[in-house]
Formats: sequence, C-alpha cells, structure tokens
Amino acid sequence: MTHDIAIIAGGCFWCTEAVFNELKGIEAVESGYIGGHKDNPTYEQVCSGTTGHAEAVRIVYDADIISYAEVLDIFFHTHDPTTLNRQGGDIGTQYRSAIFPQNGVQAGEAEAAIARNQASWDNPIVTTIEPNAPWWPAEAYHQRYFENNGTKNGYCVAVVGPKLAKFRKGYAERLKGR
Repeated sequence: MTHDIAIIAGGCFWCTEAVFNELKGIEAVESGYIGGHKDNPTYEQVCSGTTGHAEAVRIVYDADIISYAEVLDIFFHTHDPTTLNRQGGDIGTQYRSAIFPQNGVQAGEAEAAIARNQASWDNPIVTTIEPNAPWWPAEAYHQRYFENNGTKNGYCVAVVGPKLAKFRKGYAERLKGR
C-alpha cells in the first residue's frame, strides 16, 4: 500500500470532499485552507477573500488503487475549471480552481492533466498550479459536512446533492462498496 497526498481546490470544499470520500482508494479527505498569507485562518477570514487562501481538500490516497492522474481527472470532471475565482454562486479567490502539487512529479502530472482535460471544455481551463504551502485544516464542523448535513442544509440539498448524484452515476464502478 502506497499512501500519497493530493491537495486540490475546486470551489466549495463541501462538494469536493463529498465526491472524493466515495471513491475506492481514497483513505481520507480533509477540508481546509491553503495558499494564503495568514497562519491558521478561520472560515470567516477565508470567506472574506482577504487571506489569499483557497478552500481545498487534502486527499490521502492509495496509489496502488487510484493514481494521482485519476484523482486529477475526477477533479476536472466534477467542477467547472473554466470559471475564474468562481464555482456556481460562490465568488472570490477563495473558490478558485487550483492544484497544489506536493513535488515535482505531481507538478508535471498537473500540467499534463490540464492539457488532457482541456478537450472536455469549450472554454480554456483556468485552473492554476500553485506552490505547495502550509495546510490549515478547516474547523471540525466542516469535515464530512455533506455526510452530516446533506438533508438539513439548503446549499447541500440544492448544490452538493445533485453534483454528487451526477458523480455517482458517472463513476459507479469506482465507488466504495461496489
């Protein structure tokens, strides 16, 4: 078993975390903040757009089951990488589409993933490849947010739920328990 780490930002971390928690080979997903200039920022500070952080997920995966390239391809298929600093109604640099490679190999794979996935989009992919930076876990109530609040939170019902249903249909063979 080879455990590796991927850090990606695709808008609201609730959506991204919900998707990756369901995949075979994913050992853990943690919502958090990366790429900013303030140590240990709070959700409110990040949402203000003044800290430079992105809402992101830190994924621990078994590279013998799912590759970094596959993680990136799923990332590109489950959010809109062509909108700058925006996902749906979430607007600001904290919702940017970004990849934070952990090493030079991942950086090269990130560039290849952007090129490979561009054919699936009419507009140019604006996903940035940013330097690895300190990782700050989000507050406890953000972890496994959809799992714990999916039927109680309006955003989850309206946005995360439909996105997850579409993902499950397209990736049924890759889901845990199947």
